[in-house]
Amino acid sequence: METGKYADIALQSIPAYLRHNAKRLGDAPAFREKEFGVWQTWTWSQVEKIVTDFALGLMDIGVKEGDFVAIIGRNRPALYWSMMSVQMVGAVPVPLYQDAVAEEMGYVLGHCGARFVIADDQEQVDKVLEIQGNLPDLQQMIYIDPRGLRKYDHSKLHHFKSMQETGSLASEEAKAELERRIAELNFDTVCVMLYTSGTTGRPKGVVLSNRNIVISSLNSCKFDNLTDKEEILSYLPIAWVGDFIFSFGQAAVVGLRVNCPESRETVSADLREIGPSYYFAPPRIFEAMLTAVVLRIEDTGAFKQRLYKYFMDHASKVGGPLLDGKSVGFWDRLKYRLGEFFIYAPLKNTLGLSRVRVGYTAGEAIGPEIFDFFRSLGINLKQLYGQTEASVFITVQPDGEVRSDTVGIPAPDTEVRIGENGEVYYRSPGAFVEYYKNPESTAETKDGEGWVATGDAGFIEEGTGHLRIIDRAKDVGKLSNGAMFAPKYVENKLKFFPNILEAVVFGAGRDHCVAFINIDLNAVGNWAERNNIAYSSYQELSGHPKVLDMVQEHVETVNRSVAEDAMLAGCQIHRFLVLHKELDADDGEMTRTRKVRRKIIGEKFGDLVSALYDGSQQIYTETEVTYEDGRKGKITATLEIRDAALANANSALAAE
Repeated sequence: METGKYADIALQSIPAYLRHNAKRLGDAPAFREKEFGVWQTWTWSQVEKIVTDFALGLMDIGVKEGDFVAIIGRNRPALYWSMMSVQMVGAVPVPLYQDAVAEEMGYVLGHCGARFVIADDQEQVDKVLEIQGNLPDLQQMIYIDPRGLRKYDHSKLHHFKSMQETGSLASEEAKAELERRIAELNFDTVCVMLYTSGTTGRPKGVVLSNRNIVISSLNSCKFDNLTDKEEILSYLPIAWVGDFIFSFGQAAVVGLRVNCPESRETVSADLREIGPSYYFAPPRIFEAMLTAVVLRIEDTGAFKQRLYKYFMDHASKVGGPLLDGKSVGFWDRLKYRLGEFFIYAPLKNTLGLSRVRVGYTAGEAIGPEIFDFFRSLGINLKQLYGQTEASVFITVQPDGEVRSDTVGIPAPDTEVRIGENGEVYYRSPGAFVEYYKNPESTAETKDGEGWVATGDAGFIEEGTGHLRIIDRAKDVGKLSNGAMFAPKYVENKLKFFPNILEAVVFGAGRDHCVAFINIDLNAVGNWAERNNIAYSSYQELSGHPKVLDMVQEHVETVNRSVAEDAMLAGCQIHRFLVLHKELDADDGEMTRTRKVRRKIIGEKFGDLVSALYDGSQQIYTETEVTYEDGRKGKITATLEIRDAALANANSALAAE
């Protein structure tokens, strides 16, 4: 396999690349972390020393080859280094979501039989201590941040730095043993185990080898010509495969500079300070950015609003073609340059995206309007299609072939085909090894020839070879009249509106579609303040008549848009309600990566679904909720159900 200028294919593990970078890049910045308002920097040589010392420390407390070591916390250099150290000693890192409740963590820790846990801080340590009685395999814990842990029992609790210091004093025999373990790492060695989001049931442990991660990282870096000069901000969950590839796999094989924000609350400010050249975000982040832009413009004067609208209208026409290097007239170019001076450049600077050379979004389908908005600003935002089982990459969009309605062509060394039922299958070097302790699911998903079923429905365009994803295969269905039902297509159109945070559409097997809507509290709250509408809670605001009127306008606008697609015109929303609570991962309604659990939502709010279909104009409901401190409670509400105007498919097409 060709790997170009990036690395020697003989390097078959992340620790091998770490050592390679320490020699090749030496004193070049490798990791940065903002702490107490100041950016701390570590070079590749320093990182290699820290990782090696900590690996020796892990061996000192008994970490053996093949052990599973859980990694829990926010994006911190020490946690990325911990994963490298775990790999060095021949063990398997298992990253967990930092916002997972103790019960969720307990399932993963018990399922993999983790003997060791490396935790970020007191909060994560406390979660594990809460469930340790149900974890017979758990032996030792290590923490990064010592605050609040001084009076804990330290017989089985160790500080990261003290273990690092112990490792630096290791005997020659221990160092020789570590070298033996590193030398035995190869493409077939397990690199990481990542758990799926569990949209339909318990999360599954996806076993990924060094071959999966290394080759996928090399191929993707070469595809976008990524080098050791790239800056990336690592702020997405370390348990998510996207962060593992971008901030760990790609960072290791080409030497990306990884920057970790100070906290969740400072991500936007830190993004502006770093100005990454390589940026990744799921659609919800770009949706939030667009919402912030809209709110900011609405708070400006009439002249600035007209200026913004004028130049953004122009950008929507020529921004994409200019980015793709297509021919654009002189006056249009000149006008775009003026727009760059007055609007686009200040806006990109405010968002922290001024220096982005390559940007990606994935995880869920992004609304075409949102996608086109960022490209019109001159940001090289592209879509990729992937999943945990693929080590991320299934399809990618080459420069000059970027479109909002497709997810691109097969990634390097990847084959894609469509099954008889419309399901997308792929075969690639990134295809996972197995689901841990689950041979039945492994056999259902991956066949003997290496083809993996994605669970998504789609088709490959003739002529271009681009893949178009319709929806999750399990969600795509038929209405009772035989028309196609693709809820995600409609939901993404609804979420384009800054006032709508989430939408869940129902209709499979029914004669028409209905929807649950979650308003965006920030956007609608800002609108309410400008319109002198008083409210005291999300529930009160979501039920306000003027808010319902506004949402109804959005739903009817989407209906007109949906009617333009003859194949999906039947997916127009006939009736809707605005939920009295935000969908929440703690309540089991969403995954930790904020994917809606449609089946669970439909069952949990079955009374609301029934009311949408039986003609009721309102419905009283009681709902159990989980508060931030873990306590359970109930909220009650009487929800208004609204009918939405439908658009005639033929007239909508004629209007175009």
